Amino acid sequence: MADLPILVVYYSLSGSTRNLALALARGADSVAGCEALLRTVPKVSAVCEATEQEIPHEGAPYVTLEELQSCAALALGSPTRFGNCAAPVKYFLDSTSTLWLAGSLIGKPACVFTSTTSLHGGQESTLLSMMIPLLHHGMLLCGIPFSEQQLNQTQSGGTPYGASHVVGHENCSILSDAEDALAFAQGKRLAELALRLAR
Repeated sequence: MADLPILVVYYSLSGSTRNLALALARGADSVAGCEALLRTVPKVSAVCEATEQEIPHEGAPYVTLEELQSCAALALGSPTRFGNCAAPVKYFLDSTSTLWLAGSLIGKPACVFTSTTSLHGGQESTLLSMMIPLLHHGMLLCGIPFSEQQLNQTQSGGTPYGASHVVGHENCSILSDAEDALAFAQGKRLAELALRLAR
């Protein structure tokens, strides 16, 4: 039997959200029978004629609706924009109505993750707002339980709603040990749930 595809979709400009995605992917890959698929979404433009190339210059390929439909689980990540997800992530979510009409994502586990410049930059509101479209799709949301020791000890990112990173005013995209561990744990938990549901 082929490994279950755990789709890790993110948008990142400075690399912070990408680093969280990489940690989540490592967690998903640590579960035998699961394989993380890293994908990103293209930028959006206020210029109607502007289009992105089909393949990004660097980093993960762009996600397709077919990959979303066939995945066993979804991890969705975005930097915070005024307490909400970034426009490219919202634009991608808005393109999924055909999957909603078909009920393609019902019963699949999902999680969310984010990064902010400051500790009080809207991490939890961003995570919660990203959950709403996934709930409309009928997905099963998983967060990070407090049994993860780092959740009680982190001095930077990490919430029960999902993995997070605090960039700081120095614009540091490197995850703290706690942030990395929590993102890994969330990816692992997501893959384990997908595996249980597939049995």
